[in-house]
Amino acid sequence: MNKYLKYGLVVLVISIIGFTIYFFAIKPDNHTESSHEKEVYTCSMHPEIIRDKPGNCPICGMTLVKKVNENQNVDSTSIEDLLQPTDNFIVGNYQTTKPKDTTISSEITLPGLVAYDPNAAVNIATRISGRIEKMYVNYKYQRVNKGQKLFDLYSPELLTEQQNFIYLIINDAQNTSIIKAAKQKLFLYGMTRNQINALATAKRVNPIISIYSPANGIVQGTESMTNGATVPMQNANVVTENLTVKEGDYVTKNEVVFRLFNTDKVWGIFNVLQGYSSLIKKNQSIRISSELDEKDFIDAKVNFIETQFNQADKSNRIRIYLNNNILKLPIGLRLQGVIETNPIQGIWVEKEAMVSIGNKKIVFLKMNNGFKVKEIKMGIEINGFIQIIDGISVQDTIAKNAQYLIDSESFIKTE
Repeated sequence: MNKYLKYGLVVLVISIIGFTIYFFAIKPDNHTESSHEKEVYTCSMHPEIIRDKPGNCPICGMTLVKKVNENQNVDSTSIEDLLQPTDNFIVGNYQTTKPKDTTISSEITLPGLVAYDPNAAVNIATRISGRIEKMYVNYKYQRVNKGQKLFDLYSPELLTEQQNFIYLIINDAQNTSIIKAAKQKLFLYGMTRNQINALATAKRVNPIISIYSPANGIVQGTESMTNGATVPMQNANVVTENLTVKEGDYVTKNEVVFRLFNTDKVWGIFNVLQGYSSLIKKNQSIRISSELDEKDFIDAKVNFIETQFNQADKSNRIRIYLNNNILKLPIGLRLQGVIETNPIQGIWVEKEAMVSIGNKKIVFLKMNNGFKVKEIKMGIEINGFIQIIDGISVQDTIAKNAQYLIDSESFIKTE
């Protein structure tokens, strides 16, 4: 019995000595060693960057994060974040920004071109049926002057009216009212005053009469009457395109042979992208420059805003009426218009904080120790800022550069 008691006392003494050495010698040394362990900071995107104090990555500019020792315990929240699906949560420490409720004003740049003014166009039509004997204008976009001969026309009906007129002035010269009516009828059929006077003097019919231009302008064919004012017409590839009416063709009464577009008055047509139409008002000032001289500006006003929406390029159009008698702008010349917008109140974030994925716009919302994908609805874009309609508020914090958080090989899941 005494033998076992002695052995028990020895074991107890040895155990007490061992615990004393552990708590007062070994453990304090480990605590001292860990307390003096040097803190190291690195970049999430470039792990080769190592610094002994906080700062920014010299390569990408991201905020350096504290490097965690592999033996260090990870708290429960970090584990929960890491266990979340990678397509809707990103763990990391990135630069952030906050939406701002402010007012922004800017200048909108609009592409445009010079087009014909259809209101300044003149229809060249036959006033009587007949056959075109000779054409003096053969090509589209040919410039003609007022009084220039356009084509010769043979008309049996007009020939009969000439014979009646000559018969009256020879056999019934005293009946001035009837002669005057016959003369007016010839005039309405397309003969000029000089041609009628020559007919009365010579007393000899002329089966062919010449049709003259009533105004200055550019010749355009009849097939483009409805859209000729909006299409650039002075294209080098089609400048010698033939007219649809040729010599020997028969034309009917009131048939339009071609149109003359007067280039003294032209339109400046500008495209306004979807979402910006509400910022532009009638009579608003616009500064115009052309590709001929980008430093030569034309100050004008917005004269008309078209309500029709163009599905092809998702835009509306505005018109500027220009006096081309002084400017001498060629049709089809590319223009650039600048309109200063009125201040717009709203919630704005920098464009870099948003990423477009198909038909969705997303930002990365700051959570505990990571970022969560958040879909937003955006308005217009001005000066590198986008307007937030829905999705986030000024209380939220988001990643400053959303492109850094996107993995090109992963799919972003939105809620």
